[in-house]
Amino acid sequence: MKHLLMSAAMSAMAVILLSGCRTNGNSATRDEDSAQGDGVVIGGRFDADSAYAYVDRQVAFGPRVPGTEASAACATWLQDELVRHGADTVKTQTGVVTAYNGDRLPITNIMASFKPEARERILLLAHYDTRPWADSDDREENRLLPIPGANDGASGVGVLLEVARHLGQQEPKVGVDILFVDAEDYGQSSGFSIHDESWALGTQYWVAHLPYAQDSLPRYAVLLDMVGGIDAKFHREYFSNQSAPGIVDKVWSAAVRAGYGDRFVNVDGGAVIDDHFYVNQAGIPAIDIIESKNEVTKSFNPTWHTAQDNMDNIDRRTLKAVGQTVLNVVYSEKP
Repeated sequence: MKHLLMSAAMSAMAVILLSGCRTNGNSATRDEDSAQGDGVVIGGRFDADSAYAYVDRQVAFGPRVPGTEASAACATWLQDELVRHGADTVKTQTGVVTAYNGDRLPITNIMASFKPEARERILLLAHYDTRPWADSDDREENRLLPIPGANDGASGVGVLLEVARHLGQQEPKVGVDILFVDAEDYGQSSGFSIHDESWALGTQYWVAHLPYAQDSLPRYAVLLDMVGGIDAKFHREYFSNQSAPGIVDKVWSAAVRAGYGDRFVNVDGGAVIDDHFYVNQAGIPAIDIIESKNEVTKSFNPTWHTAQDNMDNIDRRTLKAVGQTVLNVVYSEKP
C-alpha cells in the first residue's frame, strides 16, 4: 500500500492516504498455544509458522513488481498453492493498466473459490505485488530500489494461504472467495488526496471486470494489508467504518473473543486509500485490517516503503492474531 490521510475534521479521523477431504465440523475450542490469544478458536487453530513460511517464500522470489519475472513466478506459485489446498476453482484475470507515470503494467489477479455453489459468500483479499521504489527509506541510495515487501504485500497473502489450507480441510457453511490482486503499490508518492486513483490499480481493474453478477455479490469483503509487523495493532479504518461498520464490529468483536483485543483496538485509525476503497465502490461492503496507527510513527509501520520491509521485521504473533480472527469470522458465518 497505500496512503494515509490526516484530517481533524473527519470525526476524529486521521486520514491516511495511503482438493482435499473436508468436514463440516464447526466446533469452538480454547486456544492454548498462542503467545497472546487465549480465547475461542473456530475452524481450527491458525498456524503462524505456516503463514510465516508463506511470507518467506514470497520474499524469496525477490521484489514482485508488476511485469517482472519475480511477479510472474510468484503468481504461478500462488495458483499452485491454492489448488494444492483444495480450492474448487482458481481463475486468473489478466490485463494491462497504466500507472500515474505512464508505465504500462501487465497484471494478473488471482481468485480462488471454495464452495462455489453457495450463493451466500464472503470475499477475502490481499495484494501480492511490491512497491518498485523504497521511497520512504532514510537512506537516499535505497530510494530508487524496490522493496522486499515482506509486510507490505506478502503478510496478507501469507495469512490467506494458511486460511485457504483450513478451507480445503474443513468446509465452511458459506462460500469463500480468496482474491490476490496485483499492482496495488505503484501509486504516486506525493500529492495524495481522497481522489487519488494511482493506487490499487489491480483492484480497480478487477472491479471494472467484476466476476460477480449484481444479484450475487459477496456479503462483505475483508482486506488484509500489512498484517505482519512487530507488535502491530489494528485500529478501525475510516472508510471501513463508513461503508461497513457492522463488519468492522463483527471482526473486532471476533478478535476480542479470540483473545486479541490488545491487537484489534476499538478506536479510529485513520482513512486509507487501499484496495477495499474500490471494492466498496463495486457494491461489496469492504473493510481493511491494516496497521495505520503505529505507536512510533503515528502512521504506518516503520518499515513501510523501505528496504527494511524484510523477514527480520515479520512477527509470527501478529500473523497469528490476524489469522485466528479471520478464521473465526469465516467459520462463524451461516447461510
